[in-house]
Amino acid sequence: MTNKVSVGEKIKIRQAEIKYVEQIASLCEQLEYSVTNQHIEQRLTKINNNDAHIVYVATLEDEYVIGWAHAHICDSIVISTPAILLGLVVDKDYRHSGIGRFLMHQIEQWASLAGCDSVLLRSNIKRKEAHLFYDKIGYTNIKQSLTFQKKLI
Repeated sequence: MTNKVSVGEKIKIRQAEIKYVEQIASLCEQLEYSVTNQHIEQRLTKINNNDAHIVYVATLEDEYVIGWAHAHICDSIVISTPAILLGLVVDKDYRHSGIGRFLMHQIEQWASLAGCDSVLLRSNIKRKEAHLFYDKIGYTNIKQSLTFQKKLI
């Protein structure tokens, strides 16, 4: 089922608050990220106390969260200061309604006001639909790389 909404009139973009934890966690699960409400609450609390981060939610009139976006200002030696998009998800029932574009526009405005000269993002190679979306809203694939991780705990 896809719910069509008109962006702007019925959708509000606001900074994420703790009261949205359960809905944010549910959206994470749609992208196969295994998180608990407690994880999200701890992380969001820390993020909301750090001016180099922003998390926006897209809500319906009743404040039901149908999308979120998280970005971070990243000072770098090798490139001018970008904002890094760390996450973007729109509820599967509300995709293709302009909500992702609306969230990205908010991230871009925040980044610009913070003095960033670009927004960078990484997208899993298997998320072809996301790649088409980013291309459509003006993002260019500038590099392909591998991601490595070493667990410290």
